[in-house]
Amino acid sequence: MVRAFRSRLYVIPVLSKALDVLELMQKENTPRTLEEIYQRTNISKTTVYRILKTLVHRGYLAHSENGLYRLVARPRKVRFGFGGESSEMPFSEGVRESLQAAANSAGVDLLVLDNHYDAQTAVRNAEEFVQQQVDLVIEFQIDQRIAPAIADKISAAGIPLIAVDIPHPHATFFGVDNYRVGFEAGQYLAHFAKSHWGGEVSQVLGLGIEEAGPLVQSRITGAFAGVRSRLPGLKQEVYVLMDGEGLREKSCRLVQDFLRRHSKKRGLLIAAATDTSGLGALQAVRELKREKDVAIVGQDCINEALEEMKTPGTPYIASVSHEAGNYGPRLIQLGLGILNGQTVPPYNYIAHKLVTAASLAKRARAAS
Repeated sequence: MVRAFRSRLYVIPVLSKALDVLELMQKENTPRTLEEIYQRTNISKTTVYRILKTLVHRGYLAHSENGLYRLVARPRKVRFGFGGESSEMPFSEGVRESLQAAANSAGVDLLVLDNHYDAQTAVRNAEEFVQQQVDLVIEFQIDQRIAPAIADKISAAGIPLIAVDIPHPHATFFGVDNYRVGFEAGQYLAHFAKSHWGGEVSQVLGLGIEEAGPLVQSRITGAFAGVRSRLPGLKQEVYVLMDGEGLREKSCRLVQDFLRRHSKKRGLLIAAATDTSGLGALQAVRELKREKDVAIVGQDCINEALEEMKTPGTPYIASVSHEAGNYGPRLIQLGLGILNGQTVPPYNYIAHKLVTAASLAKRARAAS
């Protein structure tokens, strides 16, 4: 009697109930409604509901549109492949860390390969995913020109594909609304120019990523439109698009050359497609001592950009956060939904928010 009591001390009641539900579904192997499962298990309906949602999230059950729950065959753990943009890019690393944590939480094996910001490496990694027979690929690579080749290899193997930020054929898209994040960046640049320079702007420079294709380039298209919406009097020739490639060194060289050729101009607004590119522009501005003449807004809110924005008087006035920490849970949920036969939207957007030097300073004052 004492031994039986002691053994019960080590039993986890909610886990036992979850196994009761799973064993019922395995034994009968027939789709059931929540009500039917509740009636057959003698467990409270609230607990049954939460157990079912957890089993669907972990991929043991599927929930169809008609409300039925069915068992999903799981001969092994689900395995996703993730082709990361580059381990040297802070935003890409933020996405990878978020995805790895979410995969661990959901019981999904994750094979991570680094695309090294290089098209041919991304192609080889796609071939490796096919060879490894992963269940689904999450592809984050920068070159839209190679996207069809990557997508074709993965599609030919019958593997579902999610494309992060850069559209790929046959793929479900996941990322930010590129035009909208650019538009909000441009609006804030114009707001800064009106409040600090009386609206006097000589040039609006966009540091884009040409190889990423028109969708990512629309961050700059949107930024120019955002500036126009608040400074409609600026002439078309004021707007200058450059290919910063999303890289610090390239962006720094471009901006250095631009500032030297326009040494007497004041009121320069810079919209960068990434913070890495924006920080390169900042380096050029500082080296040529043009801080008072320039305002920069980036994208991604990487840590270095956030720290820079805390510097009093910095030209780096804002960045749009793409919420890298939310990518992982959303991507895992989306991937499991695809594997479970759920209908998912072709375009899935992550929430974003504008973070400014002024808002960070205000938060710091409130905390002190």
